[in-house]
Amino acid sequence: MELNAADERAAVVSAVSAGLLGSVNESLGAPMAPAWEAAFRGVPRHAFLPGTVWVGDDLEECDRATAPAEWLRHAYADTAVVTQVNDGATAAPEERWASCSASAPSIVFRMLDLLDVRPGHRVLEIGTGTGWNAALLAHRLGPGRVTTVEVDPELAANAAGRLEDAGLDVRAVQGDGAEGQEADEPYDRVIATCSVRAVPPAWIAQTRPGGVVLVPWESPWFCYGLLRLTVDGYGGASGFFSPHAAFMLMRGQRTDLRIFRDVVRDSHVPRESSTRLRPGAVAGEDWAAQFAIGLQLPHVWRTWHENPDVEGVDVRLWLATTDATSWAAVDVDGRTADRFTVWEHGPRRLWEAVEAAYGWWCDAGRPGPERFGLTVSPDGAHLPWLDEPDNAVPVQGGSGRRRAPCSGGVTRVA
Repeated sequence: MELNAADERAAVVSAVSAGLLGSVNESLGAPMAPAWEAAFRGVPRHAFLPGTVWVGDDLEECDRATAPAEWLRHAYADTAVVTQVNDGATAAPEERWASCSASAPSIVFRMLDLLDVRPGHRVLEIGTGTGWNAALLAHRLGPGRVTTVEVDPELAANAAGRLEDAGLDVRAVQGDGAEGQEADEPYDRVIATCSVRAVPPAWIAQTRPGGVVLVPWESPWFCYGLLRLTVDGYGGASGFFSPHAAFMLMRGQRTDLRIFRDVVRDSHVPRESSTRLRPGAVAGEDWAAQFAIGLQLPHVWRTWHENPDVEGVDVRLWLATTDATSWAAVDVDGRTADRFTVWEHGPRRLWEAVEAAYGWWCDAGRPGPERFGLTVSPDGAHLPWLDEPDNAVPVQGGSGRRRAPCSGGVTRVA
């Protein structure tokens, strides 16, 4: 019996979906829970992606109408797919930057597992995006149990339409996710699909005592990790990090800082010194080191400068405070492996602070993100700790009482 075109498409989707399920289970290290597998099968990912997506490091456009096979391949790969660039504005290819994405399915289901939803739970999602995550939750929990908030009007409208087309009863709201959604509180669970540098107080206030707030974490130094907080019923929350995920920063917490535009001035006369600490040790491939440094330096960001047009310098690591009052640069010449030139300006000795933060991390046994935790006190202070709340992480150059979102977000040399 010959298959018609619709049957052929269904067969292809079934095959690629089965392949994705296998990839996700392999990434998770075990088969996903039966209820989540049912949601995976009942809510196809491709139905929640726009017709145009952007892929690869260069954000090349992929359109379902002109390249259906390639589009479907990206829809069912265990990778993130960019679904909006430049906040929806038209941009030349070389000026594109990702402003919304469909997260890698393995990360989606890892977070859903960490969220630990139960029958009868009410869930608030911050960052609707494509709507797929909210759809999975609604499939699991049933009608009227999921509220999702999206700041971008176009994304919010498109996601609401997809959720309606899928026959899922989700309350989809367009608004500022940092404010939560009071109309449906209290929630048993709050989950964010964007990273934050400070947990908005509304998320804790709108969660019942004993409830969970799960949010991707970012410091100006490094975007990495998930934070799972348990709300204490007294206006605070506390919990551990886990070493997974890097998400786009919440729009209300992002700004655009650039070294030569916002920080360094021609009139600055920097102090010169040297260091034996390799710049790559604190801003390279060691994600555990970067995570620990980010917790200790909550108001310091960094960026690499390749070929800085300085004689004898192959690459330069720039550091700056988020208020742009202090900066440092560390030069790598590609030949000297044990000593590097340091330039610093401003009231804070930033490289000295980085050395201290790295030294503390080494002395602590080089712990990974899973050994760190964070307590958000009722007055909004963010207090990081190692292994247990009484073992405070030393915050360099500050009290650790982070009350407002850090500036930063998009960091560039020029």
